[in-house]
Amino acid sequence: MTWWITLSGGIALLLVLLALGVPIFVAFLILNLAGVMAMFGTAGFGLFANSIYTTATTGALTAVPLFIVMGEILFRSGAMEVLFDSLDRLVGRIRGRQYVVCILLSAILGALSGAAMAVAGLLGRSLFPAMRKRGYDTEFSAGTMLAGASLDPIIPPSVLAILVAITAEVSIGQMLIAGIGPGLLLTGMFLVYVLVRVHFNPKLAPDLAADLADRKTAGSALGAVARMLPSLLVFFMVMGLIMLGVATPTEAAATGVLGALLLALFYRRLGWGMVKDALYAAATVASLLLIIMASAVMFSQLLTVTGAAAALAELVTSIRPPAALMLVAMMAAPFVLFMFLDQLAIMLVMVPIYQPIIKIYGFDEIWFWTLFLIVVTVGGLTPPFGYILFALKSAAPDVSLRTIYRASWPFVRIILAGMVLCALFPEVITFLPRLAGPR
Repeated sequence: MTWWITLSGGIALLLVLLALGVPIFVAFLILNLAGVMAMFGTAGFGLFANSIYTTATTGALTAVPLFIVMGEILFRSGAMEVLFDSLDRLVGRIRGRQYVVCILLSAILGALSGAAMAVAGLLGRSLFPAMRKRGYDTEFSAGTMLAGASLDPIIPPSVLAILVAITAEVSIGQMLIAGIGPGLLLTGMFLVYVLVRVHFNPKLAPDLAADLADRKTAGSALGAVARMLPSLLVFFMVMGLIMLGVATPTEAAATGVLGALLLALFYRRLGWGMVKDALYAAATVASLLLIIMASAVMFSQLLTVTGAAAALAELVTSIRPPAALMLVAMMAAPFVLFMFLDQLAIMLVMVPIYQPIIKIYGFDEIWFWTLFLIVVTVGGLTPPFGYILFALKSAAPDVSLRTIYRASWPFVRIILAGMVLCALFPEVITFLPRLAGPR
C-alpha cells in the first residue's frame, strides 16, 4: 500500500466520521483501531494501549486540566462583574463604549481562562441583553462578542496552545508567551475598527448621554484599576511566573488554580458547591481533551510507521515550491476545513503532517505554530460551523443564526489581516519568547 493511499484514506475516514456527527474522540479511536488492525492485526492492540497510556500520563498534559479548573473557578468567582464595572469606568465618555468594554473584557477573560466558548456564552447571557436594551445595534453587538471571544485561544493561558505544543514537540512555555503579541495586536485592531465604524455610523450606538445615564459604576479611574488588581494578579501568577522563569507551565497552572481560589474567597464566592461544580465541569472537558490528545498522538505514530510523513517530506523536497507559497497553502487548507469540520480534530491531524515540512523550509516553529493557532481561532469564528457562533446562539436564542453569521465576517477579515501582519513581521510573535528564553 503506497503512502499516499494510507494518508488520504486515513484522513478521508476521519472526515467522513466527523461529517456524520461522530464525537471527535470516538472518530479518532475508530481511525486508530482501523490503522492498527490494517498494519499489525490483533497483535497491535498492545501497542495501541501502550501509546494511549503513555500519552495520557505525560506530565506536561497536567497543565490542561489545571488551566480548565482555574477558568471554571474564575467564572464562578464574581471576577467578571468586577472587571466589567471597572472597565466601564475606565473607558469613559466614548460613543459606542460598550463595544469597547466588550472587547477588552473578552481579552481579559481570555487571559484568565482561555475558554472561547465559555466567554461567548457568558457574555451572551449577561452583557449582550444589556447592550441591546440600551439601544446598541444587535448585529454589531454580536460581532464584538464573537471577536472578543475568538481571542481566547490565542491569549495565554491557552489550552489549545498547550495541545499544539505537545503534539508538535515544542516548548509549551514559549508557545504560551508567543500568543501575547498577536493577542494584543488583534485586540487593538478590533478596537480601531469598532471606533471607526461607530464614528461613521453613529446609529450603531445610542446617544452618549443616554448611555451614561444607565451607568451604575462609581468612583475614580484609580479606584477602578485597584478593583481589577486581584484578577490581574492571577494572570501574573500564571504568565508572569512562566516569563520570569520561576515556574514551568504545569507549576504555573497549579499556582493559577490557587490564585483563582483565593480570588473567589476574596469576593466571598468560595464554597464547596462552587468548587464541586467547577471540578465537575473541568473534569468533563479535560477528560475528553486528554482522550482526543492521546488518540491524535497515536495517529501521528501510525503516520511514522507507515512512512507517510517521511514520504510527504520527500515529495515536498522534490517539488520545493517557494516558501511564501507553501506557507499560504499550509494555512489555507485548515482554514477551509475549519469552516465545515471540528477545529480540534483537524488541528491535531494537521500537526504531525506539517512537522516535516516545517523542518524542510526552516520555519521558526514557535512562529509557525502560533500562526496556525490563529487559523484555528478564525475557524471557531467562521460560518457555517464555527463553535463560537453556536455558543453565542445558545446564549441568545432569539437572535437568528443568519444575523450571527453576518456579524462574524468583518472580524474574520480583521483576524486574517492581523495574521498577514504577523507573517510579514515575525517579531510580533517571536520577540517575547526570545526575550523570555526557553521554558
